[in-house]
Order: sequence, then C-alpha cells, then structure tokens
Amino acid sequence: MISFYRVLLALHVIAVISWMAGILYLFRLFVYHAQETENIVKQRFLVMESKLYRIITYPAMWVSLALGTSMVVLQPFLLETHWFRWKALLVLILMGCTLWAGRIHQDFVQEQCKISSKKFRFLNEIPTLLMIGIVLLVILKPF
Repeated sequence: MISFYRVLLALHVIAVISWMAGILYLFRLFVYHAQETENIVKQRFLVMESKLYRIITYPAMWVSLALGTSMVVLQPFLLETHWFRWKALLVLILMGCTLWAGRIHQDFVQEQCKISSKKFRFLNEIPTLLMIGIVLLVILKPF
C-alpha cells in the first residue's frame, strides 16, 4: 500500500518541477524582453510573463511549500537535521527570487525596468544554483 507521505512527496516533486520550469523560463523571458526594441513584441512578452508567473510559477511555489510543510508535519524529525535546515534556507531564498521576479515583471509593465539583458543572463543562473544546492542536500543529506 502506498503511504500518504509518499503521495505527498510525489505531488511535491511535481510542484517543484513546475515551479522551477516557470522561474527559469521567466528569467529567460526577461533576458529577451530587456533587449527588445519593438513595442508590439514587448507587449507580447508582458502577456507571456504575466501568464507564466500568475498561472504556473507563483501557484506552483505555494503548492510546493504547502506540500513540503505537510511532509514535515508527518515527519517532524526533519526539523532537527542540519541538511533540512540548509535546504529550508535555500528554499526561502528561491521563494524570494520568485517574488522578486513578480516585481521585475511589474517594473516591465510600468516601463521602469532598468536591468540589462546581460544582467538578466547572470540572474537567470541564481535559481539554477539554488535548485542544485537543494537537490544535493535532499539526495546526499551531507550533515
């Protein structure tokens, strides 16, 4: 019989994959949006960014958090492990990046984004590095 915890874990992994796909693609859209000069194309990017953030990225972040929290409630000993504490810290930073991406989109909407496409290329790597750290902590449990 499949345990409830394993069902939560599977759903959590699906939500995290959706979140990561969304945040990585959103920052890539920001790269292209920042270098675009044609107004009609900029408007198209605004629609794409808005839908990606509102329909996929933002909800997936909160579903990931809710499912992860549910798993901790079922196995509270996780709070005592050092690897989990580091993972939680990296997840909080990733959440901050996601919320910041929403703010960046609003800056684009108001035509006030001053971040260059080159800087966005660098910023696009931050969620990737956080994801790598989180996965390594979860799989290796180094502490």
